[in-house]
Amino acid sequence: MKTRVCIIGGGPSGLLLAQLLHLQGIDSVVLERQSRAHVLGRIRAGVLEHGFAALMRLARCGTRMDQEGQIHHGFLIAHGGRLDRIDLHKYSAGSSVLVYGQTELTRDLYAARERMNGSVIHGVQAVQPQGLTSASPAVTYRIGQELARVDCDFVIGADGFHGVSRQAIPPGVLKEYEKLYPFGWLGLLSRTPPVSPELVYAKHPRGFALCSLRSPQLSRYYIQVPSSERVEDWSDEAFWAELERRLPRSVADKLVTGAAIEKSIAPLRSFVAEPMRYGRLFLVGDAAHIVPPTGARGLNSAASDVHYLYHALLAHYQNGDDTGLDGYSAKALARVWKAQRFSWWMTNMLHSFPDALAYDQRLQDTELAYLFSSEAALRSLAENYVGLPF
Repeated sequence: MKTRVCIIGGGPSGLLLAQLLHLQGIDSVVLERQSRAHVLGRIRAGVLEHGFAALMRLARCGTRMDQEGQIHHGFLIAHGGRLDRIDLHKYSAGSSVLVYGQTELTRDLYAARERMNGSVIHGVQAVQPQGLTSASPAVTYRIGQELARVDCDFVIGADGFHGVSRQAIPPGVLKEYEKLYPFGWLGLLSRTPPVSPELVYAKHPRGFALCSLRSPQLSRYYIQVPSSERVEDWSDEAFWAELERRLPRSVADKLVTGAAIEKSIAPLRSFVAEPMRYGRLFLVGDAAHIVPPTGARGLNSAASDVHYLYHALLAHYQNGDDTGLDGYSAKALARVWKAQRFSWWMTNMLHSFPDALAYDQRLQDTELAYLFSSEAALRSLAENYVGLPF
């Protein structure tokens, strides 16, 4: 099989890039290890930067997002018995975020690929990028008992942290930066009305909590738990009781509980791989970087990668200009590290650390007190939360 761009990974990043390229007449093939049902079963982020939403519209996939997504002009932080609001609209010069579940976003991208007869191959195994430093790279894979090969101009690694793409970069070239946190987020999805029309981040001595939502009838809640915890040790009743303990009474009194549709624990990790390009291989999203979900930067950081790479490939094919491809890694990483900083800051400010000194705890309290006493600090938070410019 011959195509211009071979994309490894059929999540939102890979599908979005394929859709954008298709609309410009640049053909691609998407290879995905899991089934479509498995991909759509992943319960992930739901807070989209305005830049990500603009990319979905550019890809002609934004109709349902604009109809069903909820524009949020702010969010709440509960701390020290207070409930303070971050006015994103005010402190980011009129910007906002859009709450729309990643599952629905991926469903829209799959539907668009179907409408345009885009090539998405599921169930591939033993995927192996080859000839990445040559002018004619390829990707081999097995599907069932058959071996197959895709010859292409470029290989895009959008296959996540555990994928094969990053591993194809030689150890002497690849440099990795990682920070593991001693806790994770236990998340519960329920068919219940949200406790608040805006997200509520809660800092509490027992641990962090987050009240989020997917729709007016679908809520997503999280509580901080030690990294050693197991999902099966948490009944629905135990989760709701612990969540209620960590919320201010004015919020907890509005909490509507119900059976879990899905329950899982997400470990918290910060990770960056450099460079994001090796020969004809380009890394996108979780294949190159991961952030704690505290600042809602994960999927949005992947979107900025897609933005830079899409325009670079467009310049290559339409104008013979490789400036964007040559500068992709440096440009993408500059924004990635800013997202890392913001996610690290939010995580450190709002979570309880098991080995924290009394000094550390007082600094956390002081950080929050300063945040809500400084217009400059509020502007900094708001501009990062709604998304820095591409």
